[in-house]
Amino acid sequence: MEYKIMGGDFPVVEVKLKAGESMFTESGAMAWMTDNVSMDTNMRGGFMRGLGRMFSGESLFMVTYTCSSGDATIAFGSSFPGEIRAIDLKAGESIICQKESFLAATSDVELSVFFRKRVAVGLFGGEGFIMQKITGPGTVFVEIDGETVERELKPGEVMKVDTGYLAMCDETVTMDVESLKGFRNIFFGGEGLFLTTLRGPGRIWLQTLPITNLVGRIIPLLPHDNK
Repeated sequence: MEYKIMGGDFPVVEVKLKAGESMFTESGAMAWMTDNVSMDTNMRGGFMRGLGRMFSGESLFMVTYTCSSGDATIAFGSSFPGEIRAIDLKAGESIICQKESFLAATSDVELSVFFRKRVAVGLFGGEGFIMQKITGPGTVFVEIDGETVERELKPGEVMKVDTGYLAMCDETVTMDVESLKGFRNIFFGGEGLFLTTLRGPGRIWLQTLPITNLVGRIIPLLPHDNK
């Protein structure tokens, strides 16, 4: 399988498939494809797994695209401004992602729901109690809000992240929450009450423009009906 990511701030990934190779994605993510690609809509793993994906921000039904003969091309477009990142996963290797970040993957990749072990992390950590777990082997394409900043945390090294800026991390990274200290920091610092703390070892991917922050800035500017 070969792929090319293009499109700048409004990216799309174009994948070249050989006969018999497959990709799967959520409903509605396909942008264009050649005539020799077949399409199969299914629950992928059954109803319970499909239900779990719904909780993590994906659709109940997934779509599998397979090259039926020769060489084929299929493209998947991002749903918001930002980046598309390709992550190559070994067998059994997993990454934990924010909700709705999954775009597409090769057929052997497993997409499942991930529950944060500590409820407090989910309630106050900025990405919710439910996230996505993506397990290899294979290649997965994920959507990032804005630009991506990647860091490698050493064992015991800690990074503190404001709400919404964590896009994904290795399964080896430990997530926790920390409350801000000081009256002025809490009420006038503009950072909310809590920060997510990420402790290594492992990779973390941070995003520069969380879509929730962007929406929060736009909503007050929209016209309101005063009737």
